This record gives sequence, structure tokens and C-alpha cells, in this order.
Amino acid sequence: MAELNLNRVEMSRQDPSARVNNFLEVALGYNEEEALAEAARCIQCPKRPCTNGCPVGVDIPDFIKALREGDLARSARILKGKNKLPCICGRVCPQETQCEESCVLARRGAPVAIGRLERYVADWEQNQTTQEIPPISPPTGKRVAIVGSGPAGLTCAADLAVAGHEVTVFEALHVPGGVLMYGIPEFRLPKAVVQKEIDAIKALGVEIRLDWAVGNTLAVDELFAQGYSAVFLGTGAGLPMFMNVPGESFGGIYSANEFLTRINLMHAGEPGYDTPLSMGSHVAVIGGGNVAMDAARCAIRAGADRVSIVYRRTKAEAPARAEELENALEEGIDFRSLTNPVRFLATARGWVSAMECLEMELGEPDAKGRRRPVPKPGSNFIMRVDTVVVSLGTTPNPLVPATTPGLATKSDGTLVVDQEGRTTKPSVWAGGDAATGAATVISAMGAGRTAAASMNTFLSNPYQWAGPTAEQ
Repeated sequence: MAELNLNRVEMSRQDPSARVNNFLEVALGYNEEEALAEAARCIQCPKRPCTNGCPVGVDIPDFIKALREGDLARSARILKGKNKLPCICGRVCPQETQCEESCVLARRGAPVAIGRLERYVADWEQNQTTQEIPPISPPTGKRVAIVGSGPAGLTCAADLAVAGHEVTVFEALHVPGGVLMYGIPEFRLPKAVVQKEIDAIKALGVEIRLDWAVGNTLAVDELFAQGYSAVFLGTGAGLPMFMNVPGESFGGIYSANEFLTRINLMHAGEPGYDTPLSMGSHVAVIGGGNVAMDAARCAIRAGADRVSIVYRRTKAEAPARAEELENALEEGIDFRSLTNPVRFLATARGWVSAMECLEMELGEPDAKGRRRPVPKPGSNFIMRVDTVVVSLGTTPNPLVPATTPGLATKSDGTLVVDQEGRTTKPSVWAGGDAATGAATVISAMGAGRTAAASMNTFLSNPYQWAGPTAEQ
């Protein structure tokens, strides 16, 4: 085995005092020297545990080897052979719990920075005058409809287009990209980067139709009537969850979905736009995940004097990525641990003015292994706030299942699918958050790839449908 180099190359970031005043990307990426130095740390393991840890199976040692040999075109080709959205994944995927966690060097606490190298190669490829288009199979004459243009839908669409099928993506919003556009802030994932990735997929022959809300504008069964042979549902999980406590309907209380959509698609936090977002002085964000960090960091950039993340557990239990929590704290965001709102108070005009909260303490572990928060009796206190953002997770929108006979869902609203992504309705597949609940971009992409392979098999040689039963 080659000598282990545990000196991981760090990536430059905007200074916190500067970045709180802009929406520009915080992480600045590697330069050539830094990328080559980090790539040199890979020991090219013959068993490739990192590839096994990647949900889409990227040949990680191969793309890194090509990078350090100076063949960036080959490195990008290897990356995009399995991952059609590498610029995005290099920025937002939790590599620390996937490929990097499986890296041999991780045993010594310094895995190869696979995500940063992926971003470097993908950015290089995206910035070339022309991008390489992979070989596309001869036309099959089969038409496929993809519902939703998030990471699952885009990945599925790209793989099916390469296989020679005619692919149309139906997107309910006025811009493609799904959560990549409306949910993740500019400072973490620039919209221009997403658009270029989408343009590359369109170059494969994929058509994207905007402002088409399947389940409303037209139903799934109408897609079949229009000549589509198969349908993939990548509708995501855009229905926000709330606390269901008194006063939650007061003005100034937003779901994280609405708040981030206003910021990301309506430019509510930027001067010069006609879609302002009134926040007042103190914004409280309830929750401890990545979306809560995004909302809090947007609020501080949009002009709030003070932003507090209110979480019923502690930082150690927060599901947010460590770097996102670190970024939030660096930007001056207050983290109120072991605090749980139980009631909202309002002004005479019905605008939120305060939260009644309970102090919590950690008890025994719950079903997921995290210690359960337990209220401290008599610990009620009042926290003054001007705006509240509730970030407690999301569930799938029920519109498509409600208008699609034969499409079964589970009790949590997710679609019933088998290991190939097949639903209970013949010729309909699903994947991503619509089938799993809110998860990661890369896991949604993995589901899109899996479904595309199954759909290609079905389209090439239709068989009697053997999808899951409603009980599954």
C-alpha cells in the first residue's frame, strides 16, 4: 500500500464577515495546484470502497487518477458516465457519510476530499467552450414522460435519452431543477451552475415543459393517452410539516419551503426586486437540519439583525452537515439548544410577536438511536421574535396519487415502490423524495438511475407488470 498522506487540502471560503452581506458562493473550490495535491493523496485501492459508498457508483479512483495525470477531459467523462449532475453533487452531497466515509484514509480521520475533486473536474468541464456529449443509442420510437425536474427526474431522463428513447420532462414550476432551484440557496449552489447541468441534459435530446402540473394540468393516465409508453414520477417531497401548536397560523410564520422559495426564485432578500420579504429584527428558525441552516443563513443575508436556530436537541444531534452548521455559527447565527416552542403569540394585527418555549433535556435514545428530547416541567419562557421559519421536514404532495387510480401510497404519503422503482400502477415508476421522503440529492439520483435501467428493460421488451403490491 502506498504511504498514507493525512494532510487533507482545505478549500478556501469567503470570510464570514463578508459573506453575510452577499449571496455569492461561500465555498470557493480548489485551484489546479490544490486539486492535484489532494488527488495525489488517493492510494488507488484495488477494492474501491469509495465507489461502493457512492449511491450512483461513480468510478472514483479512475476519475481521480485521470485528474492527477492531467487528463481532465477523461476525468470528466468518467464522472459523467455515472453522475449526470457532478457540479451539483460536488457542492451539496454529504460525501462525509458516503464515499468519503468509505475511503481507507478515513480510518485515520483524513479521507480524500472526493467531493471537492468532483467539483473541480466538473467545473472545469462545465467551463469549456463545448461539452462532450456521450454516444446516444439509435431511436427506439418509445416515448417516456418524466414528472418533475429535480435530481431524480433529471437523472432518469438523461439515462433514458442516452438509451435512445424520446423523453419529455413535465415541471410544475416556471424553472426546471426542482429543489435544486427553489430549495438550496445561491451561496451553496449557484443557479447558473444548475442551469448549465440542465442544459447539458437537454443537449441529449430531453425536452422540458414548464408550468405543467401533472395531477392538475393533466393526469398520469392522460400521458398514456398521449402516446407515452412509460412514466417516471420524481415529484419530490414539497409538502411542509408543521408543529400543530396554537398560533401557528399567525402572519410572519413561514414554512421553510415557502421562505426559501421566496428567497431563491423570487429574490425576496435582494434589493431592487418587487417581491420583498418582511422579516423584522429577530428571525427564529425551528429545526436542526440542512434546510434550517439554509433558511437561517438566508435570513441573515436578507437583513435580519438577529437569527436564532431553535432546536429541541443539541448541536451533537442536529442532522445538518457539520460544515453547514459550522458555516451558520461562523456567520453569527445563534443556536438555541434544548428549546421547543409550544405556542405562538401575536400583535393585535395578527403578526407573530413571540414564542412560548419549553426547556428540554435528553432522555433515552429513540428508534433512530438519537436521544429523545424530554420537556422540563415548569420551564416555560417567552422568546420575542418578529418572524418564524418552521423547518421540520416535508412529505410528498398528495396531488399525483389522488388523481392516479391504482397508485398506492404508504401511511406517510410516500409512493409504494419496489427495488427497481416500479409502483403499483403498471408502466409507472417513481423515485427520490416522492418514494423515500425527504433525503439527499445523490440518493434521489441513484433512484433515478435505478428506475431508468428498469424502464429501459421494460421498453425494450415489455413484460407482464410485476410491481409491488399496495401492502408493500
